[in-house]
Amino acid sequence: MKELDIVLERFVRARLAVASRAERGLLAELLALPDPELARYLLGGEAPRGAQLATLVTRIRSYVD
Repeated sequence: MKELDIVLERFVRARLAVASRAERGLLAELLALPDPELARYLLGGEAPRGAQLATLVTRIRSYVD
């Protein structure tokens, strides 16, 4: 999904180089989810169940426009 690619690319360009090992692990966990689930979290306003993933999703959303 193009919209997901744009949002994730912005986040990765800005944060990946300075991300902790834990944050990189959470990002890998998030990216393993199916696109429809990612879209609900990143574009649809839903939050993942886990607190750490929810925090990461909030950070990624801040890179949307």
